[in-house]
Amino acid sequence: MEFRKATTADADGILKIIRQAQAYLKSRGIDQWQNNYPNLETIQKDIREQIGYVLVKDSLLLGTAAVSFDGESTYDRIYEGEWKSIWPYGVVHRIAVHEEYKGQGLSSVMLERVEEICLEKGVHSIKVDTHEENLSMQKLLEKNGFAYCGVIYLEDHSKRIAFEKILA
Repeated sequence: MEFRKATTADADGILKIIRQAQAYLKSRGIDQWQNNYPNLETIQKDIREQIGYVLVKDSLLLGTAAVSFDGESTYDRIYEGEWKSIWPYGVVHRIAVHEEYKGQGLSSVMLERVEEICLEKGVHSIKVDTHEENLSMQKLLEKNGFAYCGVIYLEDHSKRIAFEKILA
């Protein structure tokens, strides 16, 4: 398996995975990734900014994530807790796995690869946020060593719970 930067040729495949994830969240009554977000424009922007990644095996798109090192303005204020560090950090957004490959640990594989990218850049912290009802994402984060830190609010004032992992 290869975890690599996404290209424009990957956009439709990424969108398919994102749409599957949106349907999954909607079917569970979770108001995350609804209202046409993320969309093709989001994916294309991730690719242009070189923060979009894909997990590929034998030319099959298995998963996707956005990984940024530019900070996250909505992380500047955290409520009901605190971040584990004030170090430079990587941020993981829009992580999703193709529905035919769920349950195979591929999200954990992507998080491991993100850790490797961070360490190669000398970054020792990864921060992530998710909807408070997205229990599968919370379970994934906790399984991979992320600690709950508190609550952040997105630009549209939506509440999200925040996690951080300190890398050795």
